[in-house]
Amino acid sequence: MQTPHFYAVIIGSEILNGRRIDKHFNFVRDTLLSRGHFLYTSLTIKDDPLLIRNTFEFVKNDSDSVMFSFGGIGSTPDDLTRQIAADVFGDGILYPHEKFRSDIIERFHEEAYPYRIHMADLPANAGLLHNIINNMSGFYLEDRYFFMPGFPEMSHPMVEEALTRFFPLATTVHRKTLIAQTSENTLIDVMNSLPEEIDFSSLPMLRDGRPSVEISIASHDESESIACLQLFITALEAKKIDYVLI
Repeated sequence: MQTPHFYAVIIGSEILNGRRIDKHFNFVRDTLLSRGHFLYTSLTIKDDPLLIRNTFEFVKNDSDSVMFSFGGIGSTPDDLTRQIAADVFGDGILYPHEKFRSDIIERFHEEAYPYRIHMADLPANAGLLHNIINNMSGFYLEDRYFFMPGFPEMSHPMVEEALTRFFPLATTVHRKTLIAQTSENTLIDVMNSLPEEIDFSSLPMLRDGRPSVEISIASHDESESIACLQLFITALEAKKIDYVLI
């Protein structure tokens, strides 16, 4: 794996229909940034078997993917994630995870049967993610695909556990930003000259009714981010265009 591509897959019809407010996107984005990583893609999808399967296949097809999947690992009929994860990332079979079975029985005793016990039926070679609330684990596959409950109080510590165990802190990201009083079109030649490895964004806006653009450059190499921003500064000053560093 080169630079990991972090995916957040939020499975929640209740978010899409307005019954719940998503709390996962901001958390994953900010947690990754605090550790020097970037969120590559975030998808919020309906609890639909084919859509979930296609989404997991999409992630799997990226050789650098790391996925945090939220929701659908409980014991009710609409909890589809475990079986689909087995189909896409495994051999299609769910196997009893003995440690997880033991945890379920310890917590629920006879009420573990007939339904709750099936939360421990996991894809082959699954590892467990600790649930600090009730010890009903999430799970992971291949040290890169992580499946967690939809409840933020349970899943967010699992994200932190996964990052700490498998993805150490990246080097510091150095971001440089300016706002110029011009349109994007003025700076396209400079944009085209940037190295491919630079994280670059151009955000058009109106300031006081006049076209402006926010240019943002980020790199793990601070000298590279400074040099790339200087390309824009040089072009702006040559054309006597006002700008401000932010």
